Order: sequence, then structure tokens, then C-alpha cells
Amino acid sequence: MAGCTVAPLRFFISLRPVWALLLLAVLGIGQARAGLFDDDEARKAILDLRQGAKTTDQRITDETAKLQEDNATLKRGLLDLQNQIEALKADLARLRGQDEQMARDLAEVQRHQKDLAQGMDDRLRKFEPAKVTVDGREFVADPAEKRDFEAALASFRKGDFGPAQAAFVDFTKRYPQSGYGPSALFWLGNAQYATRDYKEAIANFRALIAAAPDHARAPEAALSIANCQIELKDNRSARKTLEDLQKAYPQSEAASAAKERLAKLPR
Repeated sequence: MAGCTVAPLRFFISLRPVWALLLLAVLGIGQARAGLFDDDEARKAILDLRQGAKTTDQRITDETAKLQEDNATLKRGLLDLQNQIEALKADLARLRGQDEQMARDLAEVQRHQKDLAQGMDDRLRKFEPAKVTVDGREFVADPAEKRDFEAALASFRKGDFGPAQAAFVDFTKRYPQSGYGPSALFWLGNAQYATRDYKEAIANFRALIAAAPDHARAPEAALSIANCQIELKDNRSARKTLEDLQKAYPQSEAASAAKERLAKLPR
């Protein structure tokens, strides 16, 4: 800068004083203007920098706002996704509960069907004839037939001879071809004997012997006939009955009892 200034000064010295002064003035103005231009450029640069900084700040602000908005959107998306997941879990739990309930309902229906089938089988069995053995005889009887006979016999064994007599009379009428028939006649005769209805008792004991002379109760029925005749004071008939009993069933316990009765029976 100093070198540049010395050369012009030498030139100015060689000039006339007035012109030198004028030239110096022009040079001074030019340098001042050059200084002014340098300040304007610096100021402009500073303004440009400031404007650039503002632009950058604004961009950063905009980018930050956008990032915040994107972040909020992402959070809302995640929250919605979480809510959907929870809803799916609830639906899955409900479906599992429904499956479990359906399984329980199915098991209950199957159990009910099994019970119905079992009940149906039981009811059918109640109406199906079955083999029974009474007084040494085996035969087929309907469930109702078996039930009615056992009910009448239960009444007799309890000592309810009147109801037992009625029950056995009803039984013989309801089931005239029953395998229980001879046994029913035997117990009917005994119920009548207990109520002192000796003539009817004799009739039923004789019906038993006529229908099934080889029945296990036939010897006892013959002995019971003799007992009824003794109660009726018909010793003659009683004696004949006892003698016939010994001949017909000599090996029976009733025959032994008949022998003892004959020994004690008045002539």
C-alpha cells in the first residue's frame, strides 16, 4: 500500500503546484470512494450471511416442526396399532372363550344324549320280558307282571292279608297264562286261610294242584286243603286229603306233616 502511494507523489512533485493539488484531490476522492465500496460490500456480505442464517434457522425450524409432526403422527400410528393389537387380543380371548363354551356345550349335549339313550334302554328293558325263577320254575315274565306279583307277595309278608288277597285275585285275572300262576294261587289260598275264608282257600289250592301237580308248592297246597277242612270240622274229608297227599308226594316234607296230622286226627 505504501509502495503504491510513493510513485504518484513523485509524479505530483514534477507537476505544477496547482495541478498537483488538483490531482491529489482526485486521488483522495477515488480512494475514499474505494473505501466506501469496500464497506458496502462487507455490509452486503454481512446482510447476506444474516439472511442465510435466517433462512437456515427457518429451514431448521421447519424441519424440526415437520419432524415433530411426523413424530406425533408416528406416535398416533403406534397408539392405533397398539389399540388394534389389544382389540385383536380381546377378540382372540373371546373366541377362545366361545370355543371352550362350545366344547362344554358339546360335551353336555353328548352326555345328555347318552343319558337319553341309557334311559331309553332302561325303559325298553322295563317293557321287555325277562327270565325269572320262582319256586324252582324258570319262565319268561313281563316287567309289569313281575312287579305286580312281587307287590302282592310283599303285602302278604307284611301281614296285610286283606290287601294281599285282593292283589292276588287281581293278578290271576290280569295274567291268566302267567308262569307266576301256580305260586299266585298258593299265596292267594294262604291269604284267604289267614282271613278264615276256608272254602275259597280250598278252591284255589285245588286249582293249583290241578294246573301244576308237579309244582314245588303242590304238596303244601294239599296239606293246606286238609288244614282248611279241619277248620271247617270236616275231619273225614281232611283224612282223605292227608292220605292222598302221602300217596302223591311220599318224599315231601308235607307228607311227613300229613302223617303226624293223621295220627292226631279224630275219626
